[in-house]
Amino acid sequence: MTTPPKVRAAAKGGPVVLDEISKQIVEQLQMDGRKPYAAIGKAVGLSEAAVRQRVQRLLDLGVMQIVAVTDPLTLGFPRQAMIGIKCEGDLETVADELSSIDEIDYVVLTAGSLDIMVEVVCEGDSHLLEILGKIRAIPSVRATETFVYLKLHKQTYSWGTR
Repeated sequence: MTTPPKVRAAAKGGPVVLDEISKQIVEQLQMDGRKPYAAIGKAVGLSEAAVRQRVQRLLDLGVMQIVAVTDPLTLGFPRQAMIGIKCEGDLETVADELSSIDEIDYVVLTAGSLDIMVEVVCEGDSHLLEILGKIRAIPSVRATETFVYLKLHKQTYSWGTR
């Protein structure tokens, strides 16, 4: 009898397949990224060492990251915005250039009237204007539309593994 794969890397470019226990481990870490492996093991029915191995494999495969999420307001960054960008030419090249701008923490290629959306966290409006200047200086960028955040109503990272 063979043991089913715990985390199976799919064919190149395909999704990674997780068994139910690996999904439970991800969900445990989404609730508390500092939860000890022993406590996770108890919750999912594995040893601490087995949880450690599975978590490392999930990290190595890029399935998840374990990070600290900060509150920008408490750190002196009162201005956040989503910026929609219309481009021409190769979107991947533009996305690479945008990704190199330190203040941009999220870059996604989109369908619809905008080609790329980016999220920025700024020290204020003048800093936002400076970042917009950097974005607009990229040769393939044709237009931008800025959506300034007035209030963060909900932000979670617990969509689970379904």
